[in-house]
Amino acid sequence: MELDWSTFALEILNFLILVWILKRFLYRPVLGVIEQRQAHIREALADAKSVEEKALALQSQYENRLAEWEREREAARAGLAKEIAAERERLLNALAASLEQEREKRRVVAERSQQEWLRSAEERAIAQARRFLAKLLARLASPELEGRLVDLALDELRQLAGEQSRALAEAAAAPGVRIAVASAYPLDGGRRERLVRALAGLAGRELPAELGERKDLVSGLLVTVGPWMLHANLRDELEFFAGASNRAP
Repeated sequence: MELDWSTFALEILNFLILVWILKRFLYRPVLGVIEQRQAHIREALADAKSVEEKALALQSQYENRLAEWEREREAARAGLAKEIAAERERLLNALAASLEQEREKRRVVAERSQQEWLRSAEERAIAQARRFLAKLLARLASPELEGRLVDLALDELRQLAGEQSRALAEAAAAPGVRIAVASAYPLDGGRRERLVRALAGLAGRELPAELGERKDLVSGLLVTVGPWMLHANLRDELEFFAGASNRAP
C-alpha cells in the first residue's frame, strides 16, 4: 500500500483546523469556566476562612464571656455568702440582745417582786411591832413615867441652841402667840412652872400659857409656840419610830 501524501497532508490540515477550532471555540470557554470556577472556589474559600475566623472570634468571645460569667458567679456567690454570714451574725446578736433583755426583765420583775414581798413583810412586822409597842407603852404609861418625860423635855430645852433656839424665838415674837402645853396626866406645879419659865427664857419674853390634858399622848408632853412644836410623848415617839422604819431603805 502506497502512502498518499496528499491525503496525509489533508489529514494534517484537518487536524490542525480541528485543533484551531477546539482552541478557538472550546478550550478558551472551558478555560474561562475553569477560571470562573476557581475564582468562585477561591471566593468560597475566602468566605469560609472569614467565617471560620469569625467563628473562632465568637468562640473566643464566648469562652471569655463564660469565664467572666464564672468569675461574676463566684463573686456573687461570695458576696451572697458574706451577706448571709453578716445577716446571720446580726440575727444572732439581735437574738442574744433580746434574750439578755428578757433575762434582765425577768430579773427586774423577780427583784421587784422580792422587794415588794420584803416591803410587805417589813410593813407587817412594823405594824405588829407598833401594835406591840403601843400595848406595851399603854401598860407602862403612868404619872411617874410622864414626870420623867417632862424632866427629859426640860433638859432638852436647857440644851436647845442654834437653829432650833432661833426658830422658837421667831415663833414667840409673833403678836398674840401663846404657849400651849398638853399632857396625858395633870402636871404638878413645880414641873409646870419650870417648863413655862424655860420656854419664856428661850422666847425672850413672858408668854401666856395654856395647859390641858390629852389622853392620846399616852405619857408625856406636846408643847406648841405658834408653829414651833416640842414632841416629848410616847405617842409621837411611836409615830416617829414607825415613820423612820418605813423610810429606811
